[in-house]
Amino acid sequence: MAIRRKNHFELARGARNEWWRTAVIYQIYPRSFADANGDGMGDLAGITARLGALAELGVDAIWLSPFYTSPQHDAGYDVADYRDVDPLFGTLADFDAMLAEAHARGIRVIVDLVPNHSSNEHEWFQAALAAGPGSAERARYLFRDGRGQAGELPPNNWDSVFGGPAWTRVTEADGQPGQWYLHLFDSSQPDFDWTNDEVREEFRDILRFWLDRGVDGFRVDVAHGLVKADGLPDWTPPAAGGSMGGAGGLADDAPDAERPVPSAEPGVPLEPEISSEPGDAPPFWAQEGVHEIYRDWRALLDGYPGERILAAEAWVDPLARVAQWVRPDEMHQSFNFAYLETPWRAAALRRVVDESLAAFGAVGAPSTWVLSNHDVVRHPTRLALTVGNLQGHGVGPRTPGIGDPATGLRRARAATALMLALPGSAYLYQGEELGLPEVIDLPDDARQDPTWFRTNGERYGRDGCRVPIPWEAAAPSHGFGPTQASWLPQPAEWADYARDRQHDAPGSTLSMYRSALALRREHTLANGTLDWVETPDTPDVVAFTNGALLVVANTGDTTLALADVLPDEHTTTAATQPLLASGDVARGILPADTTVWLAR
Repeated sequence: MAIRRKNHFELARGARNEWWRTAVIYQIYPRSFADANGDGMGDLAGITARLGALAELGVDAIWLSPFYTSPQHDAGYDVADYRDVDPLFGTLADFDAMLAEAHARGIRVIVDLVPNHSSNEHEWFQAALAAGPGSAERARYLFRDGRGQAGELPPNNWDSVFGGPAWTRVTEADGQPGQWYLHLFDSSQPDFDWTNDEVREEFRDILRFWLDRGVDGFRVDVAHGLVKADGLPDWTPPAAGGSMGGAGGLADDAPDAERPVPSAEPGVPLEPEISSEPGDAPPFWAQEGVHEIYRDWRALLDGYPGERILAAEAWVDPLARVAQWVRPDEMHQSFNFAYLETPWRAAALRRVVDESLAAFGAVGAPSTWVLSNHDVVRHPTRLALTVGNLQGHGVGPRTPGIGDPATGLRRARAATALMLALPGSAYLYQGEELGLPEVIDLPDDARQDPTWFRTNGERYGRDGCRVPIPWEAAAPSHGFGPTQASWLPQPAEWADYARDRQHDAPGSTLSMYRSALALRREHTLANGTLDWVETPDTPDVVAFTNGALLVVANTGDTTLALADVLPDEHTTTAATQPLLASGDVARGILPADTTVWLAR
């Protein structure tokens, strides 16, 4: 027998009419979205030409991964000039045209900001190399003398996120080995020293540059980075740790709701936990000093009209600590990686939703929800994995536990339908509306992620989620561009996922996304209230009401009759035709790995 317990969380304490509290934000990875000139690389003009498809989809904003001047050692996250567009993507005039077209269609534009590090080709770093030890130029970065009798050892034992040591030694002007510089990522990405006032003022000016052009906000890369612990002490990460720090989702059996969630098998963590206890965090992540920086930036943005926003990429655990990034005088949103990394299991999903709404609501912020982005395995593949997969490691031909693609897509559609019914703001990653899986069989010689090279092929990295997306099945490069050129090879099966094949097909993944976003807006679900409907006799079910809708997800492998699952008060609703279904359903029946929205 099912019972119902009301479990109510306010979306926020203050006003709820700010656009960012309820927005659906669509991530564009410019290299892989649309190529206007046929060189195989996506560009700003390509984005402008395809904005109509995003307006039709029903998104409120787009977030662009970096398009700045860069040598592209890390796909643009190595910035050489923060105030210009890389010729690969166009010009500042192309950016202005794209921004104007987006705004004309009612779509806001968020751009990526990379403040933890620059490119080693940035004029500041080149000046630092030329100026030598003790100079003002080197003080902008984290140069240190080495250890050992002749400075031949790195200043500490830190490892790079991409594998290998986090320090590189330079050759000084006299030709002798000299100081070392810190790079938490690739050696082409030297870390700034955020204790330096010149660095802080430079980034204030960068913010103003793009705000003055009319952007609506910034997604801040590595927002839990920037500040390092005094003295740069040694630190050894957990042996099974992921690349960016922070725990995964919340285990369904975790007594304190702060344990990492297994991705598929019990006991396999997705990420190492960053403890909330002082002194336990890595000395390069989640330092208290970052909050002063974001308070300063928030004050700057608040001086502009139009509700400009900051969104944090902060791989931090537990959720109550993530919420520190979105206190009223800091950022507006933070990505909910605990939710992204929660497995497709009912108890774990209920727990992470509870914890998210409680943690973010406690500081007056909306929770965000996300299932895929440019750094993780696409969720149609990830949700079918049968063994753990650490963030940043990626999957490839030798990866064990690759699941059945049909199962993965079925779970992905159900997970998306569940996510879009939750109160708060949601993020989508380009191509997920087509049901795109991770590209697993990329040739080794096509891979470009620094992780692949810095680990000598031990980790596949993130290329598989970055393959250019398909627009027209029969067109060159599946409509990505006017030629066959594609910076990463597209699989032949991309034709089956192409937008033109799905556009008018009832039941297609694209049709489901369009319907879900329209219903989400019509029923104001993003600004609603979640009330759990408990189903103790069917532990694989997640059920809740949000406004006028009853949402039911079956995470198990058995078909269920809704009338047998739901409390008596929902008997009539259970017999109605769903407003939305993630899969083929008959009235009153809920197949395995399926979510339905019902009018009550």
